[in-house]
Amino acid sequence: MTDLAGKRVTVMGLGRFGGGLGVTRWLAAQGARVLVTDLEPAAKLHESLAKLDDLVKAGRVTLALGGHTREQFTGCDLLVANPAVPRPWENAYLRASSEARVPVTTEIGLLIERLPDRRRVIGITGSAGKSTTTAMIAHVLRSCGQPTHLGGNIGGSLLESLPAITVDDWVVLELSSAMLHWLGAWSPRVAVVTNITPNHIDWHGEFEHYAASKRRLLGSQQPGDAAVLGPALADLATNPGVRRVVLDGGARVDGLAIPGSHNALNGAMACAAVSQLGLGLTTERIHGAVRSFLGLPHRLCLLGEREGVRFYDDSKSTTPEAAVLALRSFEERGELARVHLIAGGYDKGSDLSPIAAKSAEIAGLYCIGKTGPKLAAAAGEKARNAITLDRAMREVRANTRRGDIVLLSPGCASWDQFENFEQRGRRFASLAGLAGPP
Repeated sequence: MTDLAGKRVTVMGLGRFGGGLGVTRWLAAQGARVLVTDLEPAAKLHESLAKLDDLVKAGRVTLALGGHTREQFTGCDLLVANPAVPRPWENAYLRASSEARVPVTTEIGLLIERLPDRRRVIGITGSAGKSTTTAMIAHVLRSCGQPTHLGGNIGGSLLESLPAITVDDWVVLELSSAMLHWLGAWSPRVAVVTNITPNHIDWHGEFEHYAASKRRLLGSQQPGDAAVLGPALADLATNPGVRRVVLDGGARVDGLAIPGSHNALNGAMACAAVSQLGLGLTTERIHGAVRSFLGLPHRLCLLGEREGVRFYDDSKSTTPEAAVLALRSFEERGELARVHLIAGGYDKGSDLSPIAAKSAEIAGLYCIGKTGPKLAAAAGEKARNAITLDRAMREVRANTRRGDIVLLSPGCASWDQFENFEQRGRRFASLAGLAGPP
């Protein structure tokens, strides 16, 4: 369906974080009559709804919140499903659309159909590392002067950017297993699969369905295309005539701005992908570009340096395991003893002892939030119960010296003092006097 003007389109799921926002605005711009329906009531969707207020007031978008009805899914010309809906083949409303022969697509499906040239697309998936690898690829291309658009599961919808995407531009897409399930017979010129390990079984129902969705990225590749595969995927099948680039277990790019052996491997994956594009770039130039990548916002991201002290925002660390992984990244560099860690937050009942156990090996532990007192008591003499992030940063400034590292890796959710981990990370950057990446 290429002409959407006057068509009745139902968007299934706006989402608290605006997952359906971009496609809704784009559909309205195409002249479609858009109905947005969501199981959540308006009170839980206020941030997303505020960004649709102009279209609702203009009568270009209609809202049906707090539940679904069968008629919303059978009385339309097109249904745009939210990929977050688990096991969509079992969903009663999606099945009703199918029975009524209503075409069903997704935001990423609408985009793929309208991109100028699949040969200018790099698609990335995987169970771990796909977001960082995707962002690294886009960063390298932009650093080397290539017009590049970043989207998919990262960076928001590219639908509204379609008029600006030319046949000479590169499009870098992070693709989740749910997105790939819906895409059908499409593959990019360069497909990157970092790894496939059990994940999102609640959505897929079983591991094999999850793995099959990941493999779909490669399924329609053509002779001359390239598949860049992580070290554990040497046995992954590819189509005849597709160039196979399988990284070995020791693949890495050293000297990155962000720490961690996992990021060194992500850097190698990104460089291998860019090298398949035929741009004539030397290995030295590609590696040099990836070394300047500062990291994804709130994911062990280097904000910058002030008075010889480096500040890293890892606010997305909401489990003790994630915080320990962040510390391990500095341990691999021999810098663990210089780390001042800010940890703690909303109490989900998690076992914080792994964080407390690392306190003896680091320069200081500053405990914040509801879990702060418990974490400080478990950690011992190097821990300070700072209560708030603002107070923690004041104490950090009093205790750091040139060459030290300040790491916000809370290991807890943010909801006791912040709306979300993004707000927590932005406050940390503000207190550090640093902006970080856009």
